[in-house]
Amino acid sequence: MSHLMQTYKRMPVAFARGEGAYLEDTNGKRYFDALTGIAVCGLGHAHPRLAATIAAQAGNLLHTSNLYEIPEQERLASRLCERSGMERVFFANSGAEANEAAIKIARITGNQRGIKRPTIIVLDDSFHGRTMATLTATGNRKVHAGFEPLLTGFVRAPFNNVEAIKLIAANNPDVVAIMAEPVLGEGGIVIPNPGYLAELRQICDDNNWFLMLDEVQTGNARTGRYFAYQHEDILPDVVTTAKGLGNGLPIGACLARGAAATALQPGNHGSTYGGNPLVCAVANAVLDEIDENQLEQRAAELGERIQTGLREALRGNNAVLEVRGKGLMLAVELREPCGHLVGQALEAGLLINVTQDSIVRLLPPLILTNEEADDLVARVAALIHG
Repeated sequence: MSHLMQTYKRMPVAFARGEGAYLEDTNGKRYFDALTGIAVCGLGHAHPRLAATIAAQAGNLLHTSNLYEIPEQERLASRLCERSGMERVFFANSGAEANEAAIKIARITGNQRGIKRPTIIVLDDSFHGRTMATLTATGNRKVHAGFEPLLTGFVRAPFNNVEAIKLIAANNPDVVAIMAEPVLGEGGIVIPNPGYLAELRQICDDNNWFLMLDEVQTGNARTGRYFAYQHEDILPDVVTTAKGLGNGLPIGACLARGAAATALQPGNHGSTYGGNPLVCAVANAVLDEIDENQLEQRAAELGERIQTGLREALRGNNAVLEVRGKGLMLAVELREPCGHLVGQALEAGLLINVTQDSIVRLLPPLILTNEEADDLVARVAALIHG
């Protein structure tokens, strides 16, 4: 009997080692990893620079707590602010915790303005985490089920529907912020209309709201820019990220500017482990790799190559509804539920994910070669053709 709580429906495989885009299980079988720990290992597995950074930092200092200055944290905060247009950063251990910080920023600011019930607009089919606040913010009834009563202070609107947001603005004086993913991740790699984020920015400006963007999955170069909102040349008030920032080490970040950047003061929020020397040293090494190898541009190029290849390889297959993506957030939507493909892919040495019942989600590493990208196309096409 396993002594683990049964919170995961695990696949019947255990991995012993990895290298680049590949994993090897305990029996020596090799797998193409097109999921990367759910958009975490953007630099692939066993990256030499990260391994060396971990070893060096572990040999010097792992943890001191946020009661003291942490130079690697200060350096990382400065670099993230420089590339994001934000002013200050709070470091946590996960995307959910980063989103918790964003929610607290919105609420404390609303209370300071005299709003009795500060309310955040959240969107259908979104995913923000599994803490009580972030699962309440998540737009998926399956995530809510069994955890009622949910928190108050959230109002829901359809994704990619600006008119619905405007209607809420006209009828709810308690709104203080919009929380949105630039691209729905768990929701099925759904990409909004061009200009959608800019319209949300304008609505927030018109109503004195914060625009808070959850870039836990889209950030760290995955969509072809460091943050997905940079495709539209806007600035949010708050942006959260995690996943690819640590390439496997647990780190989350809540970045903010303007009034949002100064909303939390000593005693309002904190984290024992958040932003410790080890994870920040590794995140700085991740940024070095992204910059030196121009991985933002590379993600955009690879994404186009894989999308084009999949459309060609799947042309004429009536089971396929659409191939779509932004950078290396990719989806093949089928007409029928296709959860069985995950197990079939595993048998074939390929790691994928199915979300929303009928969407094959691909989140491969940013360091793929062209040949590996073409191999991924061939593997996915063969899987779908059956």
